[in-house]
Amino acid sequence: MTETTSFLALDQFTSLEKSDRMPVMFVGHGSPMNAIGDNEYRRSWQALGAGFGSKYPPPQLILCISAHWLTEGWWVTGMDQPKTIHDFGGFPQELFDQQYPAPGAPAAAREISRFVRQRGSAPLGVDLDAWGLDHGAWSVLKPMFPEAAIPVMQLSMDYSRSPSDHYALAQQLKGLRERGVLIVGSGNIVHNLRQAQRGAAGNQAYDWALEFDQTTGGYLQQGNLDALQNFQKLGQLALMAHPTHEHYLPLLYAAGAVDAGEQPHFFNTSFQLGSISMRSVIWG
Repeated sequence: MTETTSFLALDQFTSLEKSDRMPVMFVGHGSPMNAIGDNEYRRSWQALGAGFGSKYPPPQLILCISAHWLTEGWWVTGMDQPKTIHDFGGFPQELFDQQYPAPGAPAAAREISRFVRQRGSAPLGVDLDAWGLDHGAWSVLKPMFPEAAIPVMQLSMDYSRSPSDHYALAQQLKGLRERGVLIVGSGNIVHNLRQAQRGAAGNQAYDWALEFDQTTGGYLQQGNLDALQNFQKLGQLALMAHPTHEHYLPLLYAAGAVDAGEQPHFFNTSFQLGSISMRSVIWG
């Protein structure tokens, strides 16, 4: 995949105004129940959202890359009113009743689809009705921005492509930060539901989970973001942390939009169920 890493057509935008530079973040979303539970994760998301407009510029648009939208090729949502998707099972009705009626951004979706390139030079696809906002997006955005007034767009991930392809595409998104776009990757640095522990045991992470989380956290702290795309070189450790790696990939989208020298700030550095790292990071 040979994509450029600059946003060459930035000045051609008409739907997004130039702004102070936005931060970029990766959020460990964990269980969907975090969206409604009174716990440390939801409270941190609420506090983070309260900082926009004071500590951080107010977003014109949120571009979310969730672990839960996997497609052939890359797509962006382009509908006026993206639906709230309850893509899970076995949870209480209260969770299924949750809605996040944030507007979409059709004009911005069309512009982004033209200017970001995939598979050589093909534009991104624009989805008008198949998707919406899955729980990787709304479960963290609703606590952050409960008014649902900021337009939200999702970017899918082509799971057939290599981690380096995802990272390369993400580097094209950097310029959006100067157009009021808050880029949010939503997944988990460690995600192995096969090894999940319930009850008190879930408070203690497995040794392999801690090792992968700390190794990845070290890359982030050192600013060695290129190393993130080579996580599979960790062999069995990587396979234990991610039997499938769709929850890791959103980290590459956040890191790809970060400039050299930007300092990461960690939050929610604990584990759920012993095998889900909630480590989150914001730059900017």
